Amino acid sequence: MHFTKMQGLGNDYLYVWGEVPENIGNVCQRLSDRHFGAGSDGMIFISPSQVADFKMRIFNADGSEAMMCGNGIRCVGKYVYDKGYTDRTKLTVETLSGLKSLELRTMGGKVKEVAVDMGDVRVSEEIRLSLGKTDLVCTPVSVGNPHAVTFVDDAEHTPVEALGAQIEHHAAFPNGVNAEFVQVLSETELRMRVWERGSGVTMACGTGACASVAAAVEKGFCLRGTPIFVHLDGGVLEITVLQNGRVIMTGPAETIYEGDTGIC
Repeated sequence: MHFTKMQGLGNDYLYVWGEVPENIGNVCQRLSDRHFGAGSDGMIFISPSQVADFKMRIFNADGSEAMMCGNGIRCVGKYVYDKGYTDRTKLTVETLSGLKSLELRTMGGKVKEVAVDMGDVRVSEEIRLSLGKTDLVCTPVSVGNPHAVTFVDDAEHTPVEALGAQIEHHAAFPNGVNAEFVQVLSETELRMRVWERGSGVTMACGTGACASVAAAVEKGFCLRGTPIFVHLDGGVLEITVLQNGRVIMTGPAETIYEGDTGIC
């Protein structure tokens, strides 16, 4: 199996052109291992689509399938353009959370940045969670996949690993959930750390950044129709909630290396 390791703000996946193997759970777990495999947050398979330009399927490091990945889809845009599967800079990609539109921004014949129309984001009413000795209030948000956004005073010192694991498996979210911990820096800046469902703490989460900004706009912390800069462990994403409720995510995509594996 030939793969390309790519990353968007440190959210790294192994990208493969072709259909998903039947034993994907085992393959993904072994290849994603950072000591005995290539090391990644999971794998993404790219193939032609009957309803869009391309199709992507996403698998977390634990082998479970994800519905959508914001950082991952930007790298899909770079993958298909840089490898010559398309010469167009406006594309559609089929995902389990629907069709997404991409605008590829190139430099020197290579994609450097991608803007993604993430569609409508749904923000629900706050809920209170009991996590052992800790109670917290979070805002459920759907970006085609589920998120629980918690606003905190100090994101740097929030125990993301401990709280994230509990939130992911809380009874309020029977199918699991991604957990974001967000500090409001200003009307146009947020600091976000994330625990991703099926992968644990990661350096960035594109859909999580969209969920965080949508929740911040709903609460009046941030402005609608204005670019909001979300500072993640791996870098900065630009998120804009349009007046019609649609969300645009803009950020980088980079290739790390090409590889081959006997694991299949």
